[in-house]
Amino acid sequence: RRSWSRSMRYLRQRVLRMSGSPHAVAAGFASGVFASCTPLVGFHFILGGLVAYATRGNLVASAFGTALGNPLTFPFIWAGTYRVGSWMLGLEGAETPTKLSGGLFSEGLETMWPLLKPMLVAGIPIGLLAWVLFYFPVRRAVRIYQEKRKRRVLDRRHERAAMMKAGSMGGEA
Repeated sequence: RRSWSRSMRYLRQRVLRMSGSPHAVAAGFASGVFASCTPLVGFHFILGGLVAYATRGNLVASAFGTALGNPLTFPFIWAGTYRVGSWMLGLEGAETPTKLSGGLFSEGLETMWPLLKPMLVAGIPIGLLAWVLFYFPVRRAVRIYQEKRKRRVLDRRHERAAMMKAGSMGGEA
């Protein structure tokens, strides 16, 4: 049985185990989160990759970061960006466009623009805030994980060397 929490734990482990500097992994992941704050569904991987490239982040980590934009989180992200964007543009009292009955692809841009414009305007500052909020904890977590892993590898190496030394000493006597 697969659950969202198990998937998120798997995602966390994959990000922590990535090779690269803690900055590269964190910047990449945060770039994917940034992209998920925009209404540009279908372009999140590309946008996340471009932001990761600009911040010297890991491109694969940016793809993992876009997973924070998913069917469970999109309604909250979109509602938040629409409200903040409407506030930023001074459209708080304006009528919310709701006639997209034919589906997104059958409607023209002129029909969708009143909905998309506030979301695009707010997606950038909200995405930047999300980038910062995810970058620092992910960088710290990756650094701690890499240091622990390095220590475990060195400890195993020392144990093997000690066993080899003990084995060679026992054979000489």
